[in-house]
Amino acid sequence: MDRVLAQGEVDVNAVAVSVIAGTAGVGKTSLAIHWAHRVRERFPDGQLYVNLRGYDPGMPVTADHALDHFLRALDVPAGRIPNDVHAKAALYRSLVADRRMLIILDNAATVGQVRPLLPGTAGCHVLVTSRRHLPSLVVREGAHRMGVDMLSDDESVTLLRTVTADYRGQDDLAELAELARLCARLPLALRIAAERAASRPRMPLRELIRDLRDESLLWDALSSEDDEEADAVRTVFAWSYRALPPDTARMFRLLGLHPGAEFSLEAAAALAAVPVEEARHLLDALIGANLLEYVGSGRYQFHDLMRAYASDQAHREEPADEQRVVLRRVLDWYLHSASAARRAIAPERYSLRIDLEPAGRGVPVAAFDEQSQATRWYETERANLMAAAHAAATAGFDRVAWRIPAVLAEVNGNRDPLSGWLEVERIALAAARRCGDKLGEALIHQNLGVKFRLSHRTSEAVGSYRSAEELFGELGDQLGLVLSMNGVGLTFLLERNYDEARVYFERALDIARELDNKYLVAILFTNLGDSLRRVGHPQQAEGHLQRAVAMLHDLGDELEESFAGHWLAVTQIELGQVAAARETLQRVLAVARDHDNPIAESFGLLHLGMLELVEGAPEDALVSSQRATVMFRQIGYRGREAEALVVTGEAYERLGRLDEAVGFYRRAAAIQREVGDRWYLPVALDKLASALELMERPDQARQVWREALPLLADIAGPRAEGLRERIERRLSG
Repeated sequence: MDRVLAQGEVDVNAVAVSVIAGTAGVGKTSLAIHWAHRVRERFPDGQLYVNLRGYDPGMPVTADHALDHFLRALDVPAGRIPNDVHAKAALYRSLVADRRMLIILDNAATVGQVRPLLPGTAGCHVLVTSRRHLPSLVVREGAHRMGVDMLSDDESVTLLRTVTADYRGQDDLAELAELARLCARLPLALRIAAERAASRPRMPLRELIRDLRDESLLWDALSSEDDEEADAVRTVFAWSYRALPPDTARMFRLLGLHPGAEFSLEAAAALAAVPVEEARHLLDALIGANLLEYVGSGRYQFHDLMRAYASDQAHREEPADEQRVVLRRVLDWYLHSASAARRAIAPERYSLRIDLEPAGRGVPVAAFDEQSQATRWYETERANLMAAAHAAATAGFDRVAWRIPAVLAEVNGNRDPLSGWLEVERIALAAARRCGDKLGEALIHQNLGVKFRLSHRTSEAVGSYRSAEELFGELGDQLGLVLSMNGVGLTFLLERNYDEARVYFERALDIARELDNKYLVAILFTNLGDSLRRVGHPQQAEGHLQRAVAMLHDLGDELEESFAGHWLAVTQIELGQVAAARETLQRVLAVARDHDNPIAESFGLLHLGMLELVEGAPEDALVSSQRATVMFRQIGYRGREAEALVVTGEAYERLGRLDEAVGFYRRAAAIQREVGDRWYLPVALDKLASALELMERPDQARQVWREALPLLADIAGPRAEGLRERIERRLSG
């Protein structure tokens, strides 16, 4: 491995990739981590590690989630992590491009888990561990593959002696060799056997060997596999497990029922229905027996083979009814703790009430004193919360299955990759239908609508919102009705269907007024004002937006006030109120930075760039729009990124740099084609054609205008009509 690293340092044009391949329990991870510590000074920018869990009993870690983990480790704020996996990969590669880092991808099952995590440029060294040889990494990425075999007889005996040296006398060499053979010379099994021998210093080694041999015969009788190494590992697990005290053994097997691969002390206490301090002692005993790993910060995990064995023992030894009771306890812990975290993270401005059944006895529900503490808990437990929803649905705990994503809707909608939660929402919807819970079904439809809308899957978004609207109507839930109507309106805005959007906003506004919900009234005034501006009525829009800003200011919600301020500033620009627009944007940007909200800041920079063009300051507009472009790319807002590229193109055009302007217009149009934006694509194409005409390329300009004109056919309103007439004049001239 040292030689491979040295070769990578000589060939500065290649990304060095090493694959450590070997059977389960042979020590691949230990080798990788040991070597990483040895060479850490060669990587001054640090190391990244992820366990891809390719062979765990549960779901493997996807490249999407691994990228999310890496971006957080690289200090990217949660709000700036893109939703799209390709955008995440691009951001990750840009962040490591100029760094010298060691990247460890542990327990990879497939090349598909690995390839999106490879840096795009030289400088980093990637170390992959796998039970497979991953030949395509060798062929396509030029990876160096190193096989790790079982230890030799002498090495196995040395390991046994090293671990037991301070606890036992000089054991017989032949007996040590026999013990090593029964462990198939696998380091994982040898380490457990050695710890067992060390904990019984007065017991002759031959007695331990006899017990292990008896266990081996039992496994030979039970096993239908011709796999000596796997049988040896299971034999050693069983041998060590049966020696545990009853309460420790119970904790071990109950942990096999935990839905996720890693767990907290409190979750373990909930599983076993014991006090937290008692759970700590039991877990310490398992760590001492090498049956469990402590990974820091009060968290634990099994080796993947050990987790499978613990699960098997739970299913063998615990009655089916008791298994369900145990699983329900830990699911209750996740559900009630998630509800507590949401209350600490998201203010209850317009939350739909979700009643929870009381947590079972022995469930130590998490409590949070402040928002940051709850946020850290959520980010740590995200994968387990998703796994818990899956496990609840599989076990038939349908009310828990839909409630977990429902109570977290306001949290995961702002902080998480859409793909993972979208899958959970679908599972939750099926669960709500199975248990006949119309409120649950309505809530999940509402959440799906949000996720589909953010993914630009507009037809699916409208379908989900309308299903929610129908169910909320049947239930007589007026608050839910307002939220679903608002969602439909926002989706129609995305589709440039302004008239329909306005109808939904106005209907929702009437109900919100009847409810006397000032917060929702203000939000709807914002959305209604934005729709009026887009359709070409800026004076009416300004009145609605001013009212929304004033109401949100009175309610003390600075962040929502700043979002309303964005659209007010754009409206003021269109009305020629330049000084007022600058004052509005200064407030917007100050709030965005105070709250460390990248979405608000990126919108503020985009609109500031637009204002600076109106003010005749293209140099300033260039800076603002380019910063907005980068931020929109980071948070995955592709359509907005294209809008910022258009402003950048306009700035270059004003500076007389037409070649660069054309390049930015082309990039903007390409993105708008990709996201399917029916309005901003013809806008970008018109800008591109106009620039080409200025460069005296009339044929190219006419070709671009011909592409743009049919796109405007179904878009109503004065702005679309004006652009359509302008393009028709250009083509007829």
